[in-house]
Amino acid sequence: MTASVSAPTVVAPVFDDLVGQERVIAELRQAVSAADATLRGEARAGMTHAWLFTGPPGSGRSTAARAFAAALQCAQQGCGACAACHTVLAGTHADVEVVRPSGLSYGVADTRELVRRAALSPAGGRWQVIVLEDADRLTEYAANALLKAIEEPPPRTVWLLCTPSADDLVPTIRSRCRLMTLRTPPAAAVEEVLVRRDGVDRATAAFAARAAQGHIGRARRLATDSDARKRRAEVLQLPVQVGDLGACLKAAAALVEAAEEEAQAAAAEIDAGETDELRRALGEGSTGKGVKGMARGSEAALKDLERRQKTRSKRMQRDAIDRALVDLTSFYRDVLAVQVRSGVPLTNDELRSVIVQLAQRSSAEQSLRRIEAILACREAIDANVAPLLAVEAMTLALRAD
Repeated sequence: MTASVSAPTVVAPVFDDLVGQERVIAELRQAVSAADATLRGEARAGMTHAWLFTGPPGSGRSTAARAFAAALQCAQQGCGACAACHTVLAGTHADVEVVRPSGLSYGVADTRELVRRAALSPAGGRWQVIVLEDADRLTEYAANALLKAIEEPPPRTVWLLCTPSADDLVPTIRSRCRLMTLRTPPAAAVEEVLVRRDGVDRATAAFAARAAQGHIGRARRLATDSDARKRRAEVLQLPVQVGDLGACLKAAAALVEAAEEEAQAAAAEIDAGETDELRRALGEGSTGKGVKGMARGSEAALKDLERRQKTRSKRMQRDAIDRALVDLTSFYRDVLAVQVRSGVPLTNDELRSVIVQLAQRSSAEQSLRRIEAILACREAIDANVAPLLAVEAMTLALRAD
């Protein structure tokens, strides 16, 4: 009797963009090898139908899920060079659906449609993969709809859920997923990937990696977008602007206004493309029978698109404010580090003189209260408090006593 020989594990380039996640990469490679064995009719442990990728913002949850999806669709277990790898990473593979909420949450109707999509047989004969980003934004009814699909999945369907923490999902879904926990990558590793993959000069890469505090996406944005660096610098001027009441309210209004402008600029290009594509799909400009009925349907479809675009713009504004609040937190963290003489590297070392001056004029207790005020602002906005009111309350708490 001849023993079956398993295909050798391939070092998968699709995982190269996962920075500082060696343990996770090793587990995913083993799962890909087990998945290939399953396709060959061999029984091997290591692959399952539902995965949960968790980790702090910027750790690479979505990157890991996409790389895993590419490796599952690749006959070479993630070579990074074939058509399957390229189309998955580009978001055009027929059997890989990458979903993110267009608004503040996933609704039950959209989730049910996604469940229907997941039940289809893979067109390529390998796996039907659904990547659900920001799974913590599932509403209660949407989570219930998803639970049914995860409880009784088709044999070739794989769900990849991404969320900051496993506790963000209902226990019934969490218990049916294999957990992959990513860590915040070290700044040195982020710096190296910016230099190697994005061609950023060493000094800019070092600054961006340090300022982003391990958040790979933000580091790339800071390294490659001068406007992003400018906006960050303006946000970090706020601690020296919050003096009297009027200055606090003015600083709050400026922060929210800047976030609105950033969100509107980012959304405008996306919105225009979506609207043009929908108009073409609805046959705008066509003549002949049925055009009047089509026009009525077109109007309803366009209104629905406009509603979804407004919701997305609102979310993008809140995300922009949140990035600013994270930067502010890093500033007061640096102040606290100086006050307690921790000796740790400063995130905002380019502002060392300002940080030292504020550290000398205030106490560690005051710095902690200011950090708590920023965190409270983030929680308030997440709870749907009007952003301007939440930011005004924060700036008043940040002013000098």
